[in-house]
Amino acid sequence: MLPFLPGRRRFADLSEQEILALAISSEEDDARTYSDYAETLRNDYPDTAKVFESMAAQERGHATSLSREYERRFGSHIPLIRRESIAGYYNRRPVWYVCSLGIERIRAEVGRMEDESAGFYLQAQKKTKDAGTRKLLEDLYRTELQHEEIAGTLADRFLPADKKAEEDEKARRQFVLTWVQPGLAGLMDGSVSTLAPIFATAFATENSHTTLLVGLAAAVGAGISMGFTEAVHDDGVISGRGSPLKRGIASGVMTAVGGLGHALPYIIPDFWTATIIAIIVVFVELWAIAFIQNRYMETPFWRSVFQVVLGGALVLAAGIFIGGS
Repeated sequence: MLPFLPGRRRFADLSEQEILALAISSEEDDARTYSDYAETLRNDYPDTAKVFESMAAQERGHATSLSREYERRFGSHIPLIRRESIAGYYNRRPVWYVCSLGIERIRAEVGRMEDESAGFYLQAQKKTKDAGTRKLLEDLYRTELQHEEIAGTLADRFLPADKKAEEDEKARRQFVLTWVQPGLAGLMDGSVSTLAPIFATAFATENSHTTLLVGLAAAVGAGISMGFTEAVHDDGVISGRGSPLKRGIASGVMTAVGGLGHALPYIIPDFWTATIIAIIVVFVELWAIAFIQNRYMETPFWRSVFQVVLGGALVLAAGIFIGGS
């Protein structure tokens, strides 16, 4: 046992019997993981789900081969040894977490899973003296190395190029609807709507500390308001815009960021230095909004520049005029 990891064994201390038991449970867990991916993706990405169903069947076949080898050597009772019981052994990320990152992240995770499994079988061979067991582990090692190619073969069968392109486009649209669109709306609101109160306060008081407090209050308040509004006004079921929690976080955080961008320069005690930097930040924010609109929303760049930069400049001018009057 390791003193800082109570209850966990080192891989180097496992017997051949325990290694086989660990391999069986790992293959069974991986089969369930692939099945979970398939079930999660079935509605939105049915062709990719078929790929994972086939890979789950292969993992169950590996578990069956290992179980037969175990019974040949050690009998019918297989002790339950899982990954989390072994110090330094690889862990699988939760399916729900990986799925929240998008279809391409799921495909990348599968490659990582197979690489880790291959590494396990390579090390397991070195601890095995029985020729039959060593041969099985070597075959599984080679199979895991080839699984990326096998996955590619399955993808060619179930996921031809046109289907993959269709699924990738659907994933891109979902990313835009769930994250980019509410985040962009929040960034625009935070950057533009807070301009007038912040710069009105700045030029009315010519005091950096007071302006900073007003800016922080405006940015944080707007972020909370936009976040809650986005999260509660549409549950995403009918609109297909995705999780209201994710949209609320994207909108709220980006609203606050948009307001804080030109409020934080007023940490600088010198009023005019802080104001010049804040005005520069404002134009950087507005150009960034124009770029995001062009990149993800397919808005013509110069049209976006005209709408966003001109609108923001007018609000900025209004705030300066009101504060200085």
